[in-house]
Amino acid sequence: MPTVQLADASLNYRFDGPEGAPVLVLSNSLGTNLHMWDEQIPAFAEHFRVLRYDTRGHGESSVTPGPYSIEQLGRDVLAMLDALGIQRFSFCGLSMGGLIGQWLGIHAGARLERLVLCNTGAKIGTDQVWNERIEMVRLGRQQAMRDMRDASIARWFTPGFAQAHPSAAARITEMIASTSPDGYAANCAAVRDADYRELLGAVSAPTLVVCGTQDPVTTVEHGEFIRARVPGAQLLALEAAHLSNVEAGAAFTAPVLAFLRG
Repeated sequence: MPTVQLADASLNYRFDGPEGAPVLVLSNSLGTNLHMWDEQIPAFAEHFRVLRYDTRGHGESSVTPGPYSIEQLGRDVLAMLDALGIQRFSFCGLSMGGLIGQWLGIHAGARLERLVLCNTGAKIGTDQVWNERIEMVRLGRQQAMRDMRDASIARWFTPGFAQAHPSAAARITEMIASTSPDGYAANCAAVRDADYRELLGAVSAPTLVVCGTQDPVTTVEHGEFIRARVPGAQLLALEAAHLSNVEAGAAFTAPVLAFLRG
């Protein structure tokens, strides 16, 4: 897949869908890559020029020295779009990708057509939780990433989905084991330090907040907090855990696509 060169990094990206169609950017969660969106592509690409990319520190994108910040990752998106000659776009991000979406909504709203914030929060977790995870990865390196993969199944999917669709769950969770420990830790710091609780009122783009009713990481209450503070935002709650786009499948894709099409 092609890469776009930024000032200090390169981002791996992929286009799907017809040239000339409105652009939709998809942003991955912590520990995954652009392929976490594979199930959505056939439907989304019928109506959009879909631009997926690996967030800095993930997949085939550069692993630069950390820690990172959500602002840095948001500016990566804008720099990538500038390099590709794209001014206006819609954005859909999940978890960490949803934090990036919040930053874009607050700071680059004039460029946004529509915004979808999935399984995310204005503030996710505590400093202690993230610092412990960073230290575990720093000390354990690749073994820590394999341990993270095994633990992520319970956070990312409900037990019923993981048991009924073991290959689908394994395909996604294997992404975390292959993520660079340095990139993962640097992005953990970005999530740790992000706090948009007092800034959400600045988001002006039409916004859909997607939650998983069984999500132990970013709960429906996290989503409701965002919905209540973003003017005119809508809320969609799905029977799923943290990776609602994978677990809910068509039940995620259809309403999100309908929202994006306006």
